[in-house]
Amino acid sequence: MSRIVDPPGSDRWGRLWQAVGARGDPRPCYERLMQAYSESHRRYHDFQHITNCLAVFETARHLANQPDAVETAIRFHDVVYEPRAQDNEEQSAALARRCLLEAGVGGEIADSVSRLVLATKSHASTEVNAAVLIDVDLSILGQSEARFEEYERQIRKEYSWVPATIFAAKRAEILEGFLARERIYTTDFFHERLERNARKNIQDSLRRLNSMIA
Repeated sequence: MSRIVDPPGSDRWGRLWQAVGARGDPRPCYERLMQAYSESHRRYHDFQHITNCLAVFETARHLANQPDAVETAIRFHDVVYEPRAQDNEEQSAALARRCLLEAGVGGEIADSVSRLVLATKSHASTEVNAAVLIDVDLSILGQSEARFEEYERQIRKEYSWVPATIFAAKRAEILEGFLARERIYTTDFFHERLERNARKNIQDSLRRLNSMIA
């Protein structure tokens, strides 16, 4: 009989499964997540995004007072992603809560994970765990110029059905919102490391987008 090889990351998922108090086989839920993040319309919000967020979170895990809940929320925060929909975060939060409760996780933890996922809709919260999650999710904005431009191309592909000028206007509106904030990153940890580069990347992107709108 051939040996079943667990997918990459499933060992870590198994440890997290136990840490949050889930019971039973962790693989069905993991495979459900893998299937969702492998959907063909995803170009940025895919399993690689989750892997990158987990890597970034490892550098900031010490900031959270519920690190296992934050890690679980990272896993679920984009599990439902349909570019044409307006309720992806709500659907992802509901799915996370349902999956955790079905696995025997306590209601307090399931509710915490659900609230954390919902916090990624506004990308704004002063609650410590939500702030860490949001800063992790937004860490892409402060990456190298080459990585940021790749991210921009990936987002454009996810919205390839939107006419170029309309996409540019909507995208500029979103980025201007981040630029208008006093701080893009709530935690000092991310603010000190990524804020300056994020603002430069956004300003460069806005110049390109505005040239398309004009």
